[in-house]
Amino acid sequence: MSKHFSGYVNIIGKPNVGKSTLLNAFIGEKMAIITSKPQTTRHRILGILSEDDFQIVFSDTPGLIHEPGYKMQRAMNDAAFSIFEDADVVLFVIDPYDPYDGTEKVISKIKATEVPKFLIINKVDLSDPDTLKEMMALWKERIDFDEVHCISALEKIGIDHLLNQIKARLPEGPVYFPKDQISDRSERFFISEIVREKILMLYKQEIPYSAEVVVTEFKESVKNDKPFVRIRAEIYVMRNTQKQILIGRQGASIKKLGIESRKDIEKFLEKRIHLELFVKVKEKWRDDDRFLKGFGYLQ
Repeated sequence: MSKHFSGYVNIIGKPNVGKSTLLNAFIGEKMAIITSKPQTTRHRILGILSEDDFQIVFSDTPGLIHEPGYKMQRAMNDAAFSIFEDADVVLFVIDPYDPYDGTEKVISKIKATEVPKFLIINKVDLSDPDTLKEMMALWKERIDFDEVHCISALEKIGIDHLLNQIKARLPEGPVYFPKDQISDRSERFFISEIVREKILMLYKQEIPYSAEVVVTEFKESVKNDKPFVRIRAEIYVMRNTQKQILIGRQGASIKKLGIESRKDIEKFLEKRIHLELFVKVKEKWRDDDRFLKGFGYLQ
């Protein structure tokens, strides 16, 4: 009987260094939403890559927040640090503009881990050889990484080689998930993330960081002999003024949000959908344990 290799490969780093882009490049699907704004990823997301002889469970985590300001951010940091509990390989992602000063808690965590640890310098397409050499020398002094890889997750430069090196580090192990499964998250989760991505893209200032999306209805049926899904999603914000901005004059803004969201949801589900969006106000939800549990931040 042939051997089977498997393991958890956990990705960690500061916001905006390209962790979610890297996860998507590995899996070949859009597993995590990507925008230029920090804190785009709020939850730990598993992406599963399987072949006959191996299974890699990649874990994308929220970007590490140096000084979390409220309970939601503390929960996001907890999710990020949880990767050290079950990792078989750790990928520490930085980019040429990363301001790490070497004193953060994560540095000591990486030093202490006994599993293979890779330094991933992302966005090499935006850098130059001298800068990369300086970064590699600097980090070699801080942490004794098992391997260093210079990649561009967006342009898929160095991804195949990195993946082969990860495979070589996998221990023998079981099949953790069905081979045809690509994530641990539900369709509802990905739909809420699509809507939240559009909020991040369409609105400015504090709106994206004050908003949370919950899918409250997902009903499948057949319409004109084709699959059809009716979806209701609720968007929570913290103030009435934010609600007014989300809705816009005569509903123009939320209508645009609905149109942009529906396009990507239909592409994701490969079905026609009807999407209804409702905006609700819940003051200080980011510090409310009951809401944070309902939104999946707390156990």
